[in-house]
Amino acid sequence: MSDLLYGVDPAELSVPALVWAADEAARRRLRLRLVVAVPPVHDRLRYDALAHRSALRIRAETALSDVRELVRRLHAELRTAAELVDGAPATVLLARADEADLVVLGSRRLGRAAELLGESSVVVPLTARAPCPVVVVRAPEHTEVHPPTLVVGVDGSERSRSAVAFAVREASLREARLRAVWVWPRPLLAHEDTEAGLSERRRLLAESVAGWTDHHPDVEILRDVVRGHPVEQLALAARESLALVVGRTGRGGYTGMRLGSTVHGLLHHADCPVITVPSGTPQERGDHDHDRERAGRPPPTETDRPPSP
Repeated sequence: MSDLLYGVDPAELSVPALVWAADEAARRRLRLRLVVAVPPVHDRLRYDALAHRSALRIRAETALSDVRELVRRLHAELRTAAELVDGAPATVLLARADEADLVVLGSRRLGRAAELLGESSVVVPLTARAPCPVVVVRAPEHTEVHPPTLVVGVDGSERSRSAVAFAVREASLREARLRAVWVWPRPLLAHEDTEAGLSERRRLLAESVAGWTDHHPDVEILRDVVRGHPVEQLALAARESLALVVGRTGRGGYTGMRLGSTVHGLLHHADCPVITVPSGTPQERGDHDHDRERAGRPPPTETDRPPSP
C-alpha cells in the first residue's frame, strides 16, 4: 500500500504541515501514515532518565492523539495509520521513507548548526537522504492567489529533470499552472553577460520542459530565465506559489552536508512549502499509466491503527 508519511513533532505541532499532508494524501488517494518517534535519553542518572523518558513518551502519545483527531476533522474518510516508535526521529522516519511516495515535515526554523548537528534534527537528514520526494512546510501554501501556480527550479541537470517530472504531475493534480525558472548567476566579468548566453539558456530551459505538455495538456507551463543568486531568485519567484519544487542528486550524507547550498538556503528562506525531489524517482521515468490507475481507485475508508505500546 502506498503511503504519504508525516513526521509528527511532539515538541511543536506544525498545523500548516499537517493540513498540507492530509490534503495531499486525499488528493493522491494515499494512506496517511502518522509517525512519532521517542528519542533515547542520554547523560542522565538512571532514575532521572526513566522519568524523563516517561515524560517524552506521554508527550508523544498526546501529540499523536491530537494529530489523529485533527486529521479526522479535515478528512473523515481518509485512510490513516498511526505509529509511536522508540528511536532517533531522523532514523525512524528514514527507515519508513523507503515505503512512502512522499514525506511531509514541518519546520522548527532551527539554526543551521542545530539542523546539521542536533539530535533532534529531522528536516536536513530526511531531505538529504530520503529515496522519495520530501516536503518541508515552513509557511502555508498561497491558495488565495489566482491562478494557482507551482514553481520548479531548472538547470538542465538530472536532478532538475526529476523535479520537473514531479512538478508537472503535481500541477495537474492541483489544476494549477507551472512556472519553470532557470536562474543564471551574474558573471564576474561584464563581457560574459551576452545576449547569446541568455538565448542559450532559454533554449536549454525549453528543452528541459519539452514533451510534458503532451502528457499533461491541462498544465500551462511558463518559462523564465532570471539573473541573480539561485536562492534569492527562486524564493522570490515562489513567494506567492502553492509550492517550490527543486531537485537533488541521489542520497546525501546523513547530516545533509552534501545537500547543496541552494536547497539548504531555500529550506530557510522560501515563503512556501519546499518539495525536494531526488534524481531517478519514478516520476522521472514517466509512469503515466500508474497515475491513471491510481486516479481511478475508489475513495479510501478510515482504518486507524493504534499506536504501538
